[in-house]
Order: sequence, then C-alpha cells, then structure tokens
Amino acid sequence: MRLDMARRYLARLRRPIGWLLFALGLMASPYQGMAASTSTSSLRSDVVFDRYTPLSESLELARRLLTPLSFQHVQRSLATKGQALRAQPIDLAQEKFAVYVPAGEPPEQGYGVLVFVPPWPEAALPEGWAGPLDRRGLIYVSAANSGNDANVIDRRIPLALLAYENIRRRFRIDPARVYVGGLSGGARVALRTALAYPDVFRGVLLNAGSDPIGELPDVLPPAELFATFQASSRVVYLTGGRDTANLQKDLRSRQSLQDWCVFDVQTDASPWQGHEVANTATFAHALEALEQRHPADAGRLAACRAHIAGALASSVADAEAALTRGDLAGARARMEAIDRGYAGLAATELLKLQSKLDRQPR
Repeated sequence: MRLDMARRYLARLRRPIGWLLFALGLMASPYQGMAASTSTSSLRSDVVFDRYTPLSESLELARRLLTPLSFQHVQRSLATKGQALRAQPIDLAQEKFAVYVPAGEPPEQGYGVLVFVPPWPEAALPEGWAGPLDRRGLIYVSAANSGNDANVIDRRIPLALLAYENIRRRFRIDPARVYVGGLSGGARVALRTALAYPDVFRGVLLNAGSDPIGELPDVLPPAELFATFQASSRVVYLTGGRDTANLQKDLRSRQSLQDWCVFDVQTDASPWQGHEVANTATFAHALEALEQRHPADAGRLAACRAHIAGALASSVADAEAALTRGDLAGARARMEAIDRGYAGLAATELLKLQSKLDRQPR
C-alpha cells in the first residue's frame, strides 16, 4: 500500500483531558491497573513503554516463527561464530505507541485488547473506530514504525507482543478477549502473529489481507501451540467487496485453515469498500464476530488431526527409508519438504532425522 493512500486512512487524533488519567496510570507501579473508572475516552499517539516479556525475546521469536530446521541452522551458525542472538530485538525507549482507552466504566471482567498492526508507519487510530471500541470495552494499541517497510520478525511481531504486555501491566485485562488485527500487509502479519502466539491472542481480525497457513512465511508453530490455535483461536476475515485480489487470497487462506483443522472462522462482508480500512459499521460488526466464538466439534477436530498425523508419519517413514538405504540426498530432500510443510508439528521427528543424518559418513 502506498504511503499517500495509507495516510488517508489515519484517524484525526484527539487528546481529551481524560488522557491525564492514563498518563497517571503509566507512572504507577507496573502491576497496578488504572483507576476503576475512566469516564472519558482517551487517545494518545506518543506513548513510550518500558516493560518486556520473554515472549518477545529473539530466541523465542525464532523458535515460534521459523521452521525447526531453520531454527536449528540459526542456532548452529551462531554457535560456530561464538555469537548469540540479542535478548530483545526492540529497544522500547526508542518506540512510540498509539493507545486508545474506551469511555465509560471498565467491563466487569476487565478490558479486552485489540493490538493493531498497520501498513503505515504512524501510530494512530483509524477514523470511526472509537465508538465500536467503546461499546466493546476494548483498548486499542498500535506501534509506530511498524508498517509494511518494517522487518516482520525483528520489529512488527515483537512490537505487537510488547504492546500487549505493557497494556496488560497497566490495566485489568480479560485474557479471553485479547486480539490481534491488521490492515493489508498488517493483516498478514497479524495472522502470522496469532498463529505463533495463540497463548496470547485468542482471535485475529484480518482487514483486507491474508495468507494461507502451513506455507512460508506462515509456518506452523510447535505442536502444542498449534493445538491451542486449532482449539481456541477465532479468525475473522473482513475484506471489501471491491477488493478482488484480496478476496481471492482470502479464499485460499480460509481453505488452508480448513485443511489444517482450524474451524472457528467467519467472513464478514464490506460490499461497497475497496482495499481500505474498515468503516465504522463494518468494523463494529467484525468486532462482534470476533467475540462470538464457536469451538470446533471435538470429533471433527480429532478426526482431522488424525489425518494430518497419518500423513506426517508416512512422510517421516519415507525419509527414514531413504536414510536406511544410504540415499542421503533423497533423505535430505524429504526432510526439507517435511520442514516446509509441517514445520513445528514435525519438530521432534525432524531433529531425530537430522541427528541420524549428521552421523552418516560423508
């Protein structure tokens, strides 16, 4: 998306007196919430955070976002060079965030949170989104310099994680209502984030952007995380009816979710819009859809998982057979195909195969 187009989507920023309450909250202990009530909504686009989480550490990002063999290659390369990954890829002292706190009393169970990944570099709230956020009791947070030109693993995803971590430290949050969303390229990053971090985000809002999962770059995370994504993540697509290219991409993305046993999916219509940020009405409807979870039928999920497990076992057996007969090139090719196709689901099997391959005479 061109920057001049993106700028037209940005909200007109407002700075009401009610923001003072939030500023005071930021100066409190990081484990304390705000005052029990905020009668006036508040938006600020220059917030600086200071709290980190182990989930945004470079090693953890690589573990969740890379395929097992790629992750092993990174570890081996660093060990050979006597180097280590930076503990945290982000220096929060240099970052700014937009934060919108809804008007009115906090929800009884705590605020929900929408972490938004934009395609543009500014930290801002899209125009018309405040009202729907107010009605849902959702705090909105978005990082600056996290647009389509930014690196995904080193910036966009850790910034999203740190945005939530700092909101969590300052407000009483309902962990069942924590979502990540994005627009265009930001939506594609949001899906990748939700896939890798289903223990943080319970749903994802894809506004005019999506990819198929189970393919690069949306590789499947480690098995226990993907099981969580299958069982408890809600995926909502919201693409304009005139955005033909992305409607086609949504079809492929949704099919991939079905193939990988992710069934809690909804498509929302925005018939008169093109490739643009959701308007007030469609955004409100998408938020409603995001919060209406429909857990998968246990039998259907179990049968689908069994089918995948069988296909994976067959592929691993083929690689084992190639190793046994001394076809190292064939074994390596089969392992690479498993690595690309199953990624984290096959981590244990792949590392065992790699260990056997490493012991073969060269």
